Amino acid sequence: MKLYILFSFLLLAVICSCRVDGSQVKFGPLCSGNSSNRKRGCDTKYGCGNYGASRTHGSHEGLDIVCADGATVYAPFDVKLNGKAAPYKQNNAINDGINLSGEGLCFKLFYVKPDSYSGALKKGQKIGTLLPMQNVYPGITSHVHVQMCDKSDPTKYF
Repeated sequence: MKLYILFSFLLLAVICSCRVDGSQVKFGPLCSGNSSNRKRGCDTKYGCGNYGASRTHGSHEGLDIVCADGATVYAPFDVKLNGKAAPYKQNNAINDGINLSGEGLCFKLFYVKPDSYSGALKKGQKIGTLLPMQNVYPGITSHVHVQMCDKSDPTKYF
């Protein structure tokens, strides 16, 4: 009986230690030139980059990480590329992005032209290039928009 109890506790410990706790996941650097993943603040004309910031039609459903137009966008950890994610219904110069999953998370990166929409990448490998935000939103702080697939707040991962 004692052996059975000991085995049960040991099995439970192994199961608990193997479970991925998403709250402990942290994004590695997303963009060349911003190794600390600095968040976009507020622009006079375009609003703020934090999750939940006010928008004309609702609230901001992601977090904006500063990234210069044309900069390289990197995998924040080992990821699977799961297809295209377009932020807008109508086409424009920045209407591209990618669905990704890794570390138990599902998320999207908008305003990025990926090198590929499928496959897998290791942490730090190039996902693609930031599109020309200034062509569409002159004067905005250019950025990668990070949005969780379930539209929850991604801030805790940064």
